Amino acid sequence: MKLVVSSKHYQLPLQHPFTISRYTVETQSTVIVSIHNGEFTGYGEATVNPYYHSTVEKIQSSIKKVESIIQKTDLKHPKELWNDLEPHLKDDYFALCAIDCAYWDLHAKIRGKTLRSFWSNGVKPLPLTNYTIGIDSIENMQSKILEKPWPIYKIKLGTDHDVDIIRGLRDITDSVFRIDANASWTVEKAISNMKALIDLNVEFIEQPLKADDWEGMKLLMKRSLLPIIADESCQRLEDVDACAEVFHGINIKLMKCGGITPALDMIEKARKHYLLVMAGCMTESTVGISNLTQLAGLIDCMDADGAMLLQKDIAEGVCFENGNIVFSSSNGSGITLF
Repeated sequence: MKLVVSSKHYQLPLQHPFTISRYTVETQSTVIVSIHNGEFTGYGEATVNPYYHSTVEKIQSSIKKVESIIQKTDLKHPKELWNDLEPHLKDDYFALCAIDCAYWDLHAKIRGKTLRSFWSNGVKPLPLTNYTIGIDSIENMQSKILEKPWPIYKIKLGTDHDVDIIRGLRDITDSVFRIDANASWTVEKAISNMKALIDLNVEFIEQPLKADDWEGMKLLMKRSLLPIIADESCQRLEDVDACAEVFHGINIKLMKCGGITPALDMIEKARKHYLLVMAGCMTESTVGISNLTQLAGLIDCMDADGAMLLQKDIAEGVCFENGNIVFSSSNGSGITLF
């Protein structure tokens, strides 16, 4: 029978307003894609994101555009379907991601397997996920940490007093800090900040400079006192080679790269360059997070806290205990939509 493809828009209120260097979010819009074969349903997610020009209308229009291709797929391998869809969705990798993840989820469920079992034997220890603290007053950021004790925090920066923020947070926790500047620093500011941050138990700096500032990154790489991880600079498979020249590692986000299929290729290419590999998320529901964490056995660092930032979730699947991933026992990505 034909596969049935559908999508539904949700509004996800956050527990707290979430601020990064570019904007503040209080409610996250997201689209859940379902692919059903008559017995099993696979789920994927694409969020609205102004930086990547992702809107509800664009995502749902993209899904409609390729619906007939998905319906006629005859249950081919997910990589083959991705290759069929990509030429039609070059301008909407968020939608491509949602479809690819939903199809991988369905693919595993039909075979009675967990999705992660296709590439991981479950022996390797899994990375802990961090918990993200958005930009706020130091007092409010301290309160959020005290509200959520966690072994690793990602701290969003991009203010005129970034080092003061980290010093203030150090007063209340000894947990590891990962810093995400979201492309807000200059080379000079990054070097200055690193001189102070290196003594404050900071693991690495994520995307210090603007995404296209390759010359700046060359200078910073030579003088960097901490590892630097590419995020906005590394969106798709073709970006990995360039990033290997000026970063110590990359952060792979499924929605940026177009899903699990290209993420697997990015991990393989990053390993050839001896890069640290991180997998990250947007602010998203447990649908997206459950798909993302299926890659945990292949990577070094995990940023999969998106659903923990929500006031109310729309699904169950993977969850976390003190940073540790707790997988659902169900097949596929383990997702159950409420």
